[in-house]
Parts: sequence; C-alpha cells; structure tokens
Amino acid sequence: MFKACASNTPFDVAAGILVAKGVPSRLRRHLNGFARDESGVMVIFAVYIFIAMLMVAGLGVDVMRYERDRTGLQYTLDRAVLAAADLDQELDAEAVVRDYFAKSGINGALTSVTVDQGIGYRVVTAAAETTLETQFMKWSGVDTLTARARSTAQERIEGVEISLVLDVSGSMNNNGRMYNMKTAAKDFVARVLANSNEENPVSINIIPYATQVSLPQEFAEHVKMTDEHNYSRCVNFDSEDFQTPGLIPGKKYDRTMHFDPWSDFDGRDNDPKRLVTDPICEDDSRREVLVMQNDKTLINAYIDNLWADGNTSIDLGMKWATAFLDPTLRGPFSTMIGDGHVPSEFANRPALYADSETLKVVVLMTDGQNTTQYYLDDDFREGESNIWWNDAEEKYSVYVGLDDDDEDNDGETNEPLFYWPHTDEWKDHAYGEGVFEEEITEYVCRSYRRNGSCKRYKRVVTTVTVEEPGSAEILTYADLYARTSLEWIVEDLYEPWMNDSQAWNDWYYGVRKYVGSSTKDTRTTQICDTAKDQGIIVFAVGFEAPSSGRATLKDCASSDSHYFDASGSAISSAFTAIASSIRQLRLTQ
Repeated sequence: MFKACASNTPFDVAAGILVAKGVPSRLRRHLNGFARDESGVMVIFAVYIFIAMLMVAGLGVDVMRYERDRTGLQYTLDRAVLAAADLDQELDAEAVVRDYFAKSGINGALTSVTVDQGIGYRVVTAAAETTLETQFMKWSGVDTLTARARSTAQERIEGVEISLVLDVSGSMNNNGRMYNMKTAAKDFVARVLANSNEENPVSINIIPYATQVSLPQEFAEHVKMTDEHNYSRCVNFDSEDFQTPGLIPGKKYDRTMHFDPWSDFDGRDNDPKRLVTDPICEDDSRREVLVMQNDKTLINAYIDNLWADGNTSIDLGMKWATAFLDPTLRGPFSTMIGDGHVPSEFANRPALYADSETLKVVVLMTDGQNTTQYYLDDDFREGESNIWWNDAEEKYSVYVGLDDDDEDNDGETNEPLFYWPHTDEWKDHAYGEGVFEEEITEYVCRSYRRNGSCKRYKRVVTTVTVEEPGSAEILTYADLYARTSLEWIVEDLYEPWMNDSQAWNDWYYGVRKYVGSSTKDTRTTQICDTAKDQGIIVFAVGFEAPSSGRATLKDCASSDSHYFDASGSAISSAFTAIASSIRQLRLTQ
C-alpha cells in the first residue's frame, strides 16, 4: 500500500494508482475506471494456470520418454540374461549378454555382467543404465534422467542320476584301501542324498568291478545274452560296444562263462557240490550291481558287504556305468519298478540326454590299472565236453577218441577209448557204463549128518557178469568249468597220460583266452569319450593308483579339475569334493 504524499506532490492517488497532476481530465477518468475494473485479475490467473499446465504436460512427456527407454533397456537385459543362463547355451555367458546389447544398438548401456556357474547350474546377473536429456524438466533445473535396469536369470538341474563305480579287485585288500573306500563311498552317498529333491530325487547306481561286472538276476533277465548257463551273469563286450553309451538294441551278447583260470579246485565231489571258488564272473550277490536306489540305509549296507578279489577292468566298470544312465534301459527299469526292485519315483529314468533338467554323473575310482580279462574260447563255451562224470561213485572218465593203438589191450581198435583217472587205466567205456566179470565163491554141502547139519562142504567158484556201479553222464563244457578249475582239469585229468606241456597247451592256454591291458586302455578311452559326448559328467579318483592307472583316469575325467589323486583316508576328501560339486544343484526347491 502506498501512503499519500504531501499536498505539494505532483501526483494524485486514485484507486491505488498514481496519476500525475496535469493529466487531461478525460484520460484521468479512463485511468481511474481501469483502476476500479477487477476483470483483469482472471486473465493473470489464467496465464499462471496455462504455464503450470504446460510444465506438467512437459514433465509427463519427459517421464514417458524415460519410461520408454527404461522399459526397452529392461526388456533387452531380461532377454540377454535368460539366453546366457540357458544350460544348453555353449557360448560364453558374458559374451552372449554383450552380444544382445550390441545388436540392440545400446552396447554402451551395459555396466556389469556377473556369471556364477558350476556343474548343473548357471546364474547370470547383469546391470545397465542409460541417460536421457530432458526437454521440459530442465526448466525446473533437471537436465537429465538416468534409467537403470538389473536382471538375474538362472537355470539349475533338478534331477541327478549317478553311477558310482567302485574298484573291488584283489589289490584293494592292501593298505586298508577297502575300509577307506567304503567310508568315503558311504559319506558321498549321505551328502548327495541329503539335498535330494523329493519330487525328483537323486538316483544312485553302484557298479563294483574287478575282472568282470556281475549283474543281478532281476536286471540280467532283461538283457539279451546267450544262455549256456545261469550260474552267474556277466557280459563279454566287443570293441564296438565301447563306442556307444548303452546296450546296442537287438544285439545278443555273449554271456561270460562261469570258470576259474587261477586256482586248483574241484567242487564236483563236495557234499553238497560247489562251484569254483575264484570265478571270472562272481555268483555272489555282494558283488552284483546295485541298480537305481536312493535308500541310504540299503545303500550303506550294500557298500559294507563289498569284498575284494580279482583283476582290474576299468573299461567294463565304465561301460556299465554309462549303460545304467542310458535311456534305452527305461523299459527294463520300468519292469523292475513293477516288480518292486526299483523305487517307483524313478519311472521316467534314465532321462533323455537332451533333457537339460537332469544331470548324469559318473564317479569312477580305481587303485590300479587295466589288467588281463579272461574268457573261454568259443570252442569250449557250449555243447558236450569229452569228460564223463559218475555222480554216485564220484569218478571221472576222459574220452580220448578211437582206440587206434589198442591201449586197453582187448584186441579191439575200432572202439571208444576212455582214460580212468581213479585207476590209471584205459577202458572202452566211461566208468559206470560197462560191465565186468566177477568171481563169486560159494560153499555147497556135499554130505549131511543125521541131525541135518552139513558134514562136508564143497567150494564152488562161479564167474558172473556185473554192471559197474553208478551211471556216467557226459558233462557240457558249461557244467564242467563251472565246478572244476582249468588247472585241476589239466593236472588231474590230462597230465597223467599226456605230455605235460601238451596238456597245458591244449587244455589250459588253448581254452583260456584274454583281452590285454593295452586293448582295455583303448576301450576305456572310447567309452569315456562316448559318455562325455552325451553330456555325462565324469569324475575320476586315483586311489594310490600306479602312473598308468592315473593316466587312464585323467584321460577319462571331464577335465583336469574332475580328476582327484588320493591316498589313505584322503579318499574321503576327494569324494566329499565331488559331492559338494553335485550338491550345488537346486535339489530342495
């Protein structure tokens, strides 16, 4: 408010407006009228409102432009990390994210990429930001807006299938290895099962191996193999079998003959009869494969019962380890589930190799190196042998052929010739299949006393024909070798009448064949490469193994970091490290 000036001021005050004196009266009346007119106030207010609306609209435009850039940035980031986290993605994860931004034309917006990955999982986290220059908000002092985005994507294996391959060869009896291995194996089982997903649990196969790998009856009946015997259940693989992870559909495999190439033993005259004590293919359930289980108590009891004997066939252990992870066995496993031999939750296993939700793992250990694997020559696998057995008298007879030289001295040459080991004689028949003449002495009374008693006797000798006791049956090769070792056969049935070296050449080395260590090393490499080509993760543990054995395992493992060298109780640390790698999977969510 203005105060009135002294009377001598050159201005008059009218409605708050100074009007100079001397202004024409008409103009003064107009000015005074304008001063009293209040309609101009609304115009000013309207101007302010318009300016405010313009600022709000401009703010909205800037916000929409910001949101557009932020949404585009987030969309690109989300797609990038999802693609990078895909376990089927073989390219470097960070490179995938950067490639997405480069192709979107906003490469400079990416600020960081973090990749966390391990066996069966990958987590990719990335951040980005971009700066927007404002068009309207700068009037209020905001020159730029920064749009930031952050995204994380992960893919983790939900199912895990494990084949645990344990060396149970004879050398495992040394230095407490068997005890240490069992302790480590049970701890490994406990660790991997502790994080098992109830809806998609860990399944474990355990493959104990020595010279061969023995199969349980409930599984073996689903494998197409020859039927020379059923004393035990092992398979002789050809070289081609190590170039495929599973069993070849439609192929009929040679059953390993039940025979003993090492000891000097005959179990046919035992009561009850016994099979050979040291067979190539074990008939002991404690040496058979444990198929697809997840019961820790059952598995621990199985591991505790393992025992060591025999040579070392790493190739066979690895072959069966991959076979039990191969989806071609779904059919047999399904039947085993129906029969109660495999838990029902494993109905869809083994999973397909293309199933990125399932991890397949082999843990292979040995304390040795590949050694000789024995088998019987084809000529001695089936059919009748030349050995006869009289079960009632427990006597052998050996058929030699025709008696061209009249070895039995009966004047006949066009007749069979048999050797009887129990009498060291040549005969024209097997013991128990012929007759012999026997003198029977009788005393006949020639005169009697009055009381009826004999007064005088006469000795009468009569020759009668008598059948030999018992009955001889020809043995098949399968039955012969199942109860009698090769060495016993040579020493007790052939050496007594043959030249010693000829006996061993014909009836030992000519019968027993083998696959050598170098061939088995090659087969091991083939099956390991085949497994890894299918995405199977292979861990290997050399347990006080020689250099050649360690070299085989290192070559088999998925990488150098998948191989462990252990001795003594430190084998537990190796198994723990492997379990920890597998345990990183999201098995409890």
